[in-house]
Amino acid sequence: MIIPVLDLKNGEAVSGKSGNRESYRSLKTVFSESSNPVKIAESLKQEGYKELYIADLNAIEGEGSNFSMVKEINAIIPVMLDAGVNNVSDVSDALKIAQKIIIATETIKSLDEIDLIFSEFSKDSLVFSVDIKNNHLLSRNIKTNFDEIIQKIEHITPSETIILDISGVGTRKGFNPDLMKNFNNLNTGIIIGGGVTQENIGELTEMGVQKFLVGTALHSGTFRV
Repeated sequence: MIIPVLDLKNGEAVSGKSGNRESYRSLKTVFSESSNPVKIAESLKQEGYKELYIADLNAIEGEGSNFSMVKEINAIIPVMLDAGVNNVSDVSDALKIAQKIIIATETIKSLDEIDLIFSEFSKDSLVFSVDIKNNHLLSRNIKTNFDEIIQKIEHITPSETIILDISGVGTRKGFNPDLMKNFNNLNTGIIIGGGVTQENIGELTEMGVQKFLVGTALHSGTFRV
């Protein structure tokens, strides 16, 4: 299953490379003549997509949010939202506007907070995200490593877990399948994101991946479902 990606900043859809958010520019997409996220979501819905991944860059960076727009989009197509949540209260607020909330290693407050969140809310409404940059685990607030995060996944048993290679975002270079070796045999549905290309799909499907986050390649029209 392909899940389209939209990055929102200051009320519009934007695009960039490798997580360098200060250099993001208005998104040019085959799904709309403008970078209006609502128009793009409507077009994606018409194309038959069942779910939409949204990264609210303002919320992630602690510079406001695009929550009203996300809520409007969620009424069109179910949204899996990364809003930089780092505690139970944040998740509670975000669930008012989106179907699923991403609990990301990049922004989570602590390892204990992960346990609290997954005990407080339905697992069907949460998606755990392992954020990777330059082959290292990305986390602002906690000192941890792949082994600890894998143990945490085994403990909380999320319904779905994203393996997100932020270095690959917007590059169309392909997802590095070696990153999957750390996460084999976990009791969670794996979603892959970051530079995913058409060529990746077959190999990663054989490795048990069922869902793929696709942004740049999809919006450019080079990726065909």
